[in-house]
Amino acid sequence: MPRLPRLPAPPLPPPLQEPPPRPGEGDGRVAAPGPAAEAGISVVDWVDERTSLSGAARWIMFRKVPKGTNWFYTLGSATLFAFLSQAVTGVFLAMYYRPDAAGGAYESIRYVTNDVFLGQFVRGMHKWGSSVMVVLVFLHMGRTFLWGAYKYPRELNWVIGVVLLILTLIMGFTGYLLPFDQRAYWATIVGVNINGTGPLLGPYLSDFLRGGGEFGATTLSRFYAIHMLIVPGLIAALILAHLYLVTKLGTTAPPWSKVERRPELNEAEV
Repeated sequence: MPRLPRLPAPPLPPPLQEPPPRPGEGDGRVAAPGPAAEAGISVVDWVDERTSLSGAARWIMFRKVPKGTNWFYTLGSATLFAFLSQAVTGVFLAMYYRPDAAGGAYESIRYVTNDVFLGQFVRGMHKWGSSVMVVLVFLHMGRTFLWGAYKYPRELNWVIGVVLLILTLIMGFTGYLLPFDQRAYWATIVGVNINGTGPLLGPYLSDFLRGGGEFGATTLSRFYAIHMLIVPGLIAALILAHLYLVTKLGTTAPPWSKVERRPELNEAEV
């Protein structure tokens, strides 16, 4: 009896077909990188050979995180992003700002708001970003306190966080005067007078902030220097120390997470 020809198998529908191979995986060999990729790899290798930054990058990025990590742990990163946003927008505003108490400060702010391209948008980001940063710092510290992350061995990191909170409030207070309008002027007078009522150092602190016995051009220049140079530098340095300790000591597990004992430890106790 003659053998019937074998019919070809019907084609599979697209959802059941195997996905196409990735680039370089068709024959089991990795394709050679292109000229642009080779140039990038060469530059990275050249820098890493002289700085050994790859080890530090692996130490920072590839680390263990506790079980139960959730979105509350991103409050610190959100605060860092808010600080970077304040730094970038602050540099843009500093290009046009003039700390002149005779009217130059107010006119420079008015010029940025009304005439500079995207000036009102950048100034709004800086103005409202300061409030966002203060709120994020409080939320981050509240999460740290509720999670018990201030306990051993993270006490120093908690102290650094408290200092960062104080510096954030100082930066907001000193920046409030810079537009030098009526609201900023009288609100800063009230704030400085409140500081003067503090025990021991209060009167000296008020004289330091005013730059003398009364408000004037020296007061505005001093607030501008504190807001633009001193406080951001301290915040940046403490943020680096804060991140180093977080990377070195790790993060704390949520208080509701349970510790799972290893089977080998149970066998050792038996």
